Order: sequence, then C-alpha cells, then structure tokens
Amino acid sequence: MLGIGTIAKKVFGSPNDRKIRATRPIIEKINALEPQFEALSDDGLKDKTEELAQRAMKGESLDDLLVEAFANCREGARRALGLRAFDVQLMGGIFLHQGNIAEMRTGEGKTLVATFPAYLNALTGKGVHIVTVNDYLAKRDSEWMGKVYAALGLTCASLLSDGSEDEKRDAYQADITYATNNELGFDYLRDNRKAELSQMHQRGHNYAIIDEVDSILIDEARTPLIISGPAEDRSELYITVDKVIPSLEDEHFEIDEKNQGISLTDEGNEFLEEELSRQGVLPEGQTMYDPESTTIVHHVNQGLRAHKLLTRDKDYIVRDDKVVLIDEFTGRMMYGRRLSNGLHQAIEAKEGVPIQPENVTLASVTFQNYFRLYDKLAGMTGTALTEAEEFAEIYGLGVVEIPTNREVARIDKDDAVYRTTKEKFDGIIEEIQAAHETGQPILVGTTSIEKSEFLSGLLKAAGIPHNVLNARQHEKEAEIIADAGKLGAVTIATNMAGRGTDIQLGGNVEMKVLEALTADPDADPEETRKRIEAEHADEKQKVLAAGGLFVLATERHESRRIDNQLRGRSGRQGDPGQSSFFLSLEDDLMRIFGSERLDKVLSTLGMQEGEAIVHPWVNKSLEKAQAKVEGRNFDIRKQLLKFDDVMNDQRKVIFGQRREIMEAEDLNEIIADMRHQVIDDLVTEHMPPRSYADQWDVEGLQTQVRETLGLDVPVVEWADEEGVDDADIRERLEKASDDYMAEKAEAFGNETMRTIEKQLLLETIGNKWQEHLLTLEHLRSVVGFRGYAQRDPLNEYKNESFQLFEIMLDSLRLEVTQKLARIRPMSKEEQERLIADLEERQRQANDAAASASDLAESPRPNPELALEGFDEEDPSTWGKPGRNDPCPCGSGKKFKHCHGKLA
Repeated sequence: MLGIGTIAKKVFGSPNDRKIRATRPIIEKINALEPQFEALSDDGLKDKTEELAQRAMKGESLDDLLVEAFANCREGARRALGLRAFDVQLMGGIFLHQGNIAEMRTGEGKTLVATFPAYLNALTGKGVHIVTVNDYLAKRDSEWMGKVYAALGLTCASLLSDGSEDEKRDAYQADITYATNNELGFDYLRDNRKAELSQMHQRGHNYAIIDEVDSILIDEARTPLIISGPAEDRSELYITVDKVIPSLEDEHFEIDEKNQGISLTDEGNEFLEEELSRQGVLPEGQTMYDPESTTIVHHVNQGLRAHKLLTRDKDYIVRDDKVVLIDEFTGRMMYGRRLSNGLHQAIEAKEGVPIQPENVTLASVTFQNYFRLYDKLAGMTGTALTEAEEFAEIYGLGVVEIPTNREVARIDKDDAVYRTTKEKFDGIIEEIQAAHETGQPILVGTTSIEKSEFLSGLLKAAGIPHNVLNARQHEKEAEIIADAGKLGAVTIATNMAGRGTDIQLGGNVEMKVLEALTADPDADPEETRKRIEAEHADEKQKVLAAGGLFVLATERHESRRIDNQLRGRSGRQGDPGQSSFFLSLEDDLMRIFGSERLDKVLSTLGMQEGEAIVHPWVNKSLEKAQAKVEGRNFDIRKQLLKFDDVMNDQRKVIFGQRREIMEAEDLNEIIADMRHQVIDDLVTEHMPPRSYADQWDVEGLQTQVRETLGLDVPVVEWADEEGVDDADIRERLEKASDDYMAEKAEAFGNETMRTIEKQLLLETIGNKWQEHLLTLEHLRSVVGFRGYAQRDPLNEYKNESFQLFEIMLDSLRLEVTQKLARIRPMSKEEQERLIADLEERQRQANDAAASASDLAESPRPNPELALEGFDEEDPSTWGKPGRNDPCPCGSGKKFKHCHGKLA
C-alpha cells in the first residue's frame, strides 16, 4: 500500500518539481522578448543596461527587472560568445538570483549561467562577487565572460593572489569581480587592519555567487583563514613555568597515553597555584580558574606536555642549541618544522636552549562566517543535494536540482567488491586494458597522490600509456583534462580532478588550436581551426562509438558527494558514458563499516580469488555507511562553528568600531566617554558605593589619577571637605581632565590632536584584539576539560569569552586614556632626532631584507646534513621530498624554497 507522501508526490510532484514548474512562466516571458532584443543595436544593449540601472536606483525591485535583464544578457552572450543560453540555464540563473544553490550536472554551462544573476544584481551599483576555487579559473572566467559584460556596458575584473594593491582596488571597484574564496577572506581581514578608509579595498558584501559551492563552503570550511605575525617575547613566562613543573609529584597529574593527553588533578592545581603565586606569575587573589588566568593555564599545560609526554632523542633532539623534531614515521630530523601553540617553546625552556618567538594570530575568520556577511548568497555545483541539510542550517541556502538540457545517457554500474586490494587492482588493470583496446577514453579516480602513483606504476608494468593528474601536476591540469577525452586516452587522477574544466569527447578543440598556432605562428588561424574541427568531429564519432568516457573509481570516498563529482565527469550534455566503482574489503570505508560480515558472506558464497561481488544491496549498504559518516562530519563542523560564532560576534563589534572610528571626523566625544568611564572605574574602586568616608582610599585614588590621567589634583583635600561624596569627586575629576585635554589639543592644534587620537585608538584596538585572540585560543584549548565536571564546554566558553571581552574593553579604555594623557608636543630638535632615527631603522631593515633575499636565492648546502648520495646535478639522487619537507641538500630550508624551486 502506498503512503500518503508517495501518493502526494505522484499527484503534485516533489518539492523540487514544483519549484522548477514555478519558473516556466518567467522563462516563457524571457523567450517572448527575444525578437525585440535581437533587433537592438550593440549600443542599444548598453542603453538598455543604463535604463534598467536607473530603474533599479529609483527603487524598482530586481524581481520586476528580471525578465528584461535576462533577455538582454542572453542577447549579449549570443553576440559576444556565440552562445545562446538554453531554458535550463535561464532557470539556473533565476534560482541563483533568489539566493539558492543550483545543482547542475557537469557540462551544463554553469559559467554562463552565473552571468544572468550577476548582471541583474550588478544593476544596483553595489558590486557582485563570483567566487571560484583557484586563480586560473578566476582569470579564465573573467576574461571569457568579461566579453558578455562589456557588450552590456558593465565592467568586469579578476582578483588574483599576486595582484598589486592598485589592481586589487580596481578589481573591487568593477561591477562584477571574479575572485578565489581565499583572496576575498584574506582581503576582509587585511582591510580590518588598515588605518584609513581610503586604504580599504572591499566596498561591502552585496551578493556573491560561489562556483563549486560544496567544495568552498563544506570541504574548505574546516580550516579558518589566519593572518599571523611574531608574538611578543614570553621567554620569562616559559622559563618560570618550567622551573615549577619538575617539582610536581605523580598524584598531581594524570596521563592518557592512548590520546597523548595530560591533565592536572585537584591536588596538582592547588600545588601549582601556590607555587605560581610565590613566583609572582599569578597575581594576588587570582586563581587558576579565573578567566584572566587562561594564558597561564595554557602555558602550564604545554609545560606539562613538554616534560611528561615528549622525550629527548625519541620525539626530538637538541643540536646546535636548537630543538629539532624527529619524524615518527621515517626517523629523520625535520629541520625548520616547529610545534604550534607554544609547545616548541616549552620544550626549549625544558632543554635550556634559546627560546624562539611564537607566531601569534593577528586576525582570523572561518569561511562560514565570512560568507554569511553577504546580504545575499548563491552557489552552483554538480553535487549538493546530499549536503542540503548543512547548506540550509548553516547558510540558509536551499538546494534546487536543475534538469539537464538533454537526458543523461551515462550507465552507472553497481560496485564491484573484491576481497583484497591486490585482487581489486588486478581487476582494475584488466578493465582498463579491455576498454583501452576498444579506444574508449578512461578517467581513473583515486583518493590520494600515493595511490595515483602506485596505479601509474602498475599501468607502466602492463605497458598501457597514460597521464597522471594530481597535486604535483596541478599546473598541467587544463592540458591533461583537455586530452582526457581523446580516443584511447587513459588518465589517472585524484577525485577532485577537472573541477571547472570539462572533459570533451575527442579532445578540446580550443586547446588543439592553441597548440597548433603556438607550434606554427605563421599558420592561418581560420584554416587551422577548420582543419582541427574536422579532425575533432571524426575523432568524437569514434569515441561515441566506443561508448563515451568511462569513469573508473578505485575506492569510495567518505562522502557520496565526492563520488558523484567523479561520476559527473562522464555523460555531459547527453553524451554516452559509463561509471564503475572497484572496491575491496581492505579499503578504509569497507574496513570500518562491516567488512567482517561481508567477508563471511563472500566465503559462504565460495568465491574464487579474483572474483568480485556485484549487487545493488552492496551499493545501498555502502551509501548508508557514507550517510552516517557525512552526518558525523557535519556534527563536528557544526560544533566548531558554534565556538567560532562566539568569537565572530566579538569580531563584528571590533571591526564595526574600527570602521566607525575611521569614518568619524571628530573622535573627541568617544575619547571623552572612555576617559569618563576610566574615572568612574577609579572612583568606584577607591570609594565604593554605599561605603563610609573612613573606608575610602583617597590617597590611592590621588596616586592613580596622577598615573592614569596625568593630573596633579588635591583629591585628599577634596575628600576632607564637608558634604563631599563620590559623585562630587567624580564630577571634579571629569572637569579637570576635560580642561587638561582641551589645553593639550590647543598646544598640538585641533587637527593634529584629532589625527593622534584616531591613530592611537586604532593601534590600541588592534593590539588588544590580537592579545584577546591569543587568550581565546588558549581558552579553547583547555575548555574541553570542563566536560569532565558535567559542565557544557560551549556555555563555559561563551561565558568566559564574554568576561574576557569586557576585561579587554576596560583595558582598552585605560590604555588609550593613559597614552593620551602622557603625550606632549615635541620640540624641533626632538622631531629632527626622531626622523633621523626612523630613517636609520628603515635603512637597516632594507639591508636586512636585501641580505635575506640573497640568501634565499643562493641556498648553501651543508654536506654533513645532506641526504646520503645527494648530487646537486642529478635530481634522481634527491629522494622524493614533499614541498614542505627539508631540502635534501642539507640547507635547512623547505624543499620548495631551495632545490624544489629549481627542479
């Protein structure tokens, strides 16, 4: 018997079907306008853009302008690129404008689809950002689609990581800006460290369309963007903490060897509190449980780990007064590699060697919180439905599956499951050989660089010619993908290969033409293109006859989405194709999820070696396993985001205040409010409300007023006057400080004083925020232990981070007030001395930079530290170092900065 839901779906269609049907009338209206826009001249298209922009500025909604804007954009694309958008592409554009994710199959023309909502939303003059996964695609798409925008009278630019400040400014001023997610995020952080509005590049966050949205908002959203710099020297704190740790007894701490964790017991906490108070590290009356003690607790934990978990000559060695880590897998020394979060410094203190400075976070943001800044967000990808819950919950984005222009003709076979990895690879080689002999092009998907190179070795042994595409060949991606659809081509690739670049059957015509003209620059471009197009048409027919592109995957990924991406490389625009997954019980996913049961089933079936089980049930059970893993990963990301949201609220306050300060002409009122708040705090501290006069500490108040406000006023005498209370003292101090600062402003000149106030305030906010970020990092690293006390770590983090934020604001007010009270106008001689000093420092910095540059360009190998048998002239003797590994020449530099740069 059918359920109510099933019957309703049959009668009314699925929710996705209903959304698709709702766009049909809009598309019919756009199509009806086509003859009218075809009749317009080239200038007529630009005039239409101007008219639509004027209407948008006057308040007409973009929804009302959509039909005319899309019709104009379609005609602009037809004239500029020779491409007339299909109805399904217009449909994708409508959903993107509405702030959804459009799931469109590979080859459906997502790059063109983005031009429609981008053009419509750019009419407001607020700018549109189109986000891509790498610089190559940002540059390619902006040059390619820029022709469409130019035909319509709009400006378009790409924002590249190696661009100059002027190029960046111009890119952000364009109507449509193509950029990578990393560059946008980093520019947001950089902008909020600038001292003047004119130096900031981003002009707000109006509307963004994210290409490969699942990759950017889910896969890459696990790690935040961080701008770091050298921290202040904390050597004394490391050394002081290090003196205390050896005196701890076994009952003072507990070690979890399995998870390499260590924590203090209650006795240990009490013992350390006493010791640290005696050493003057913990201020009087402060405990290790107070929010202000977070940094000290962090240093204690790192000291504990250095002494009790890490062993000299096993985890690290000391050489030339430096702590050098040892790779636990290879036993080699890892020069230049350092442990983070102060652990390396704790080991240096333990071993009594010079303590190198830490790097500290200057600013950070997660992609989740950066992209949630946009007033409207949209995305495109071939695979998003499996993550629809996450997109809806985190970003408020709906996912709509757009129908293909032509019916999908790809055949997706059931998975073939083997008992061992060896049997699986034997089966894969056999399958590749059989397809290769028929001329069918094959794309072989692997999950890692190592596996792609291992399979490459097997194919070489079998005598099958092939290409390998992984992170080591990423510069050749477009070239390799262009050849992947040729007759008989075999391409081994990691799972993400080819995102943003289509595999065209018979090869890529544009790439072939480019290669031919590069080889023979004197050839006639038109003749060359005609000849290559004819050859391509012939080869494409042969590939179609052979069955189209065959995608063969060597393993299932944790996420169904990644598997679907790989499948989607085949069967574009109605082309034939097939996909097949080859698995073994020794694969990670199979091993973790029920391989023993499957092994018993296979044994019971009496399967011979080399045989595979192929059945829909296996597919279903694997997809259930993948769904469980996806759910678990989503929960982890959600939890991380909850912690980051706490910091994000504070980040918005600080960045908002910085912007207000930069926009303000006169900060006198803000500065006065801060000064009055400081006075209020001082009076409250020394003359508590509802206390008697004999309980007041007026002498202490007078001293503090002199130190903090630079005022020499008779507070003690005021307090002795009849009928004077704390409110009177507060009022007199406020008046005295206001008069003192007014005199100072007159001495400097009002304009100079305002500039000093602005720069001082911005600099102090930057420094305090930086210190606060470090404290929050330390709090984050220890707050998880609160769970053992049946307290929710997230609530604890929220409460304590709020207290720390309040403490930071109090400290900010105090520091700004103190610094402004102490500044004085400089004499002419002092100014000349300061300028000479600054010029000398700049010269020294330039000399140091020049010598560092010389060193970087000419690596000097140390033969004693070089890899055995290393020969500078023979790369085959260098081993296989990773880009971030130490160079085998022994220079101590990373490989990518030394011989890897020359290789």
